[in-house]
Amino acid sequence: MNNDTICAPATPAGGALGIIRVSGSGAIPAVDALFRAVNGQPLASRAGYSLSYGTLQTDEGETIDDVVVSLFRAPRSYTGEDSIEITCHGSRYIINKVLEELVRCGCRMARAGEFTERAFLNGKMDLSQAEAVADLIASSNRATHQFALSQLRGQFSSELVTLREQLLHLTTLLELELDFSDHEDLEFADRSELLSLAQTIYAHITQLARSFEIGQALKQGIPVAIVGKTNVGKSTLLNRLLRDDRAIVSDIHGTTRDTIEDTIDLRGITFRFIDTAGIRQTSDEVEQMGINRTYSAIDKARIVVWVIDEMPTEVEIMDITSRCEGRTIIPVWNKADIRSVCCSNIASLPVIPISAKTGQGLSALESAILAAADIPEISANDVIVTNLRHFEALTHAQGNLQRVLEGLHSNLSGDLISEDLRLVLSDLSEITGGLITSQETLSNIFSHFCIGK
Repeated sequence: MNNDTICAPATPAGGALGIIRVSGSGAIPAVDALFRAVNGQPLASRAGYSLSYGTLQTDEGETIDDVVVSLFRAPRSYTGEDSIEITCHGSRYIINKVLEELVRCGCRMARAGEFTERAFLNGKMDLSQAEAVADLIASSNRATHQFALSQLRGQFSSELVTLREQLLHLTTLLELELDFSDHEDLEFADRSELLSLAQTIYAHITQLARSFEIGQALKQGIPVAIVGKTNVGKSTLLNRLLRDDRAIVSDIHGTTRDTIEDTIDLRGITFRFIDTAGIRQTSDEVEQMGINRTYSAIDKARIVVWVIDEMPTEVEIMDITSRCEGRTIIPVWNKADIRSVCCSNIASLPVIPISAKTGQGLSALESAILAAADIPEISANDVIVTNLRHFEALTHAQGNLQRVLEGLHSNLSGDLISEDLRLVLSDLSEITGGLITSQETLSNIFSHFCIGK
């Protein structure tokens, strides 16, 4: 690991306050060269987890700013190194000037994610916890915040430790079988017991891998397409759901000629609503392009809100249901404030009466959308996989463990089964970074972090 002392702003410039982080063996001497505490006590003589108030001064004695300095001594710091956080005013000039002076005193500017990378390399967290830091910063709703916080606190890591212990136990039993295979009167591994244990581990890994679909939906937002004929109130409904005039509303047919997308948070879950062009026969080439994009939006959606204001024909019903195959359709009767609802269900689907104009029935529609999302009730202790790298490692482990099960069913030699078990252990270790040695891999992960983290 590079032992340079690094520095970087941890907050954007321009706010009321700014924080500058410094980490490395030279962090305390570098800041001490600039800092003048009001009590005259240098940082080098202070204990960790202490705050000091004073001024930062240039080499010529010019005062840069009044600051508060937080001191963290190794190994009890975020990075595991001597670390300092300088809280100053958020002026761009002040922050840049402080960084300039720190560099003059021997620091260098940190790379993106280098503080967290050092925390990983110093054993303060495993790789999955380090990645959770970025997820926590990027969390946009209650669910993604909860998952990231759970992973940062080691919930996912604990699951992997449990799996690893079970796999090691299975490996030990097989190794004993190999070591004493020439003793016919000794039986160290009951194959039925091994099979049962392997099946339990396989089910656990499969459950984690399957949670990735839920994790991605919650992380990226569940796509909901609002479709229907022209002038049925799709844009008005989008505006009502968003509580904003996002889409143009007009009595003229074919006003919406492109998809309009925005997100809302419903009870801690993000939904991506897509307003689409009205579906109808048209000779207008531009409008037809918009209708084609409507069909593309349906293909990408998980839920389709079908807005109607009159009873659709059998042909229209067949067209929508066939295009929405594999997706949840929610028929919505709009303009219920001025038109009587003439049907309670369409194609065996219950129709929700609403008025996009007044908001009537909106709560029932939102509840139906939440139900259609089919997101299970998630507790703070549940582990949901949200990272593609983790999902790929779990999928590889699943495949290797499948071969272990097949080997046990076929009564293969223990040495062949043990080799596949070692591959499973290797796959799971990649998630936490136990076998990661490639700097290229680490750089790829931490390069997506923000500077100062």
